[in-house]
Amino acid sequence: MNDTSGYTPPAVWKWDKENGGRFASINRPIAGPTHDKELPVGKHPLQLYSLATPNGVKVTVMLEELLALGHAGAEYDAWPIRIGNGDQFGSGFVGVNPNSKIPALMDHSTSPPTRVFESGSILLYLAEKFGAFLPKDHGKRTEALNWLFWQMGSAPYLGGGFGHFYAYAPLKIEYAIDRFAMETKRQLDVLDRRLADNEYMAGDEYSIADMAIWPWYGNLVAGTIYNDSATFLEAHSYTNVVRWQQQIARRPAVIRGRMVNRLSGPEAEQLHERHDAGDFETRTQDKIAAE
Repeated sequence: MNDTSGYTPPAVWKWDKENGGRFASINRPIAGPTHDKELPVGKHPLQLYSLATPNGVKVTVMLEELLALGHAGAEYDAWPIRIGNGDQFGSGFVGVNPNSKIPALMDHSTSPPTRVFESGSILLYLAEKFGAFLPKDHGKRTEALNWLFWQMGSAPYLGGGFGHFYAYAPLKIEYAIDRFAMETKRQLDVLDRRLADNEYMAGDEYSIADMAIWPWYGNLVAGTIYNDSATFLEAHSYTNVVRWQQQIARRPAVIRGRMVNRLSGPEAEQLHERHDAGDFETRTQDKIAAE
């Protein structure tokens, strides 16, 4: 194993701004705003402030799925929060989410407007508001919520654990990578066993549980996050997760949802701001032309 014996934790931890690797410039041990900045507000009651990270994609997929079902009230404006620039520490964003994490939603259809933060909470809020993507049957509803909250508790081991130490940490620490690779593979096995006998996470119904889990674990098995981690983890061996990932990836609303607030990757797959369904048309035409 790598020699890590040179570090002894101090009696009292002190913040070192230079420590923390890729995200050192935006991580800090205190909450609250760093600067005054109001959030923009568009024409729709639902205002989303986000970025196309796995957590952000959960919500844009949900909104696009609701619109695909014909819920006109789910029309929304989506504004990018550039976390690398520290937008999440602006006073307006902190007012919506005191935890300074994307995504955050304001619902102006209520009086006073309702703030909703934490991606799982937003998914549940929208499911209940529109009566969609959460099974009506008591048992199936409970199963969907079981898996929704499974994701909320499990994904930090994938992202902040495995993903950070494997792809982003300034030092490759064998113990940390081994520890979180083992846990990530265990989680994939949990999903694979569930999906062996079920089309979707809650059973036979596509739900917010799938929308929560897919952006994290679907991207993992598809090899689109954390460098070559899919090969490292032998993600192809989880065949039921691969089937589920591919099935959901083909949904038109998922394709659109992945574009919203995306600031990197192929230009034709980016939609920095979303204010109307017509905003996708130009990007779709660009993609077809590029192909």
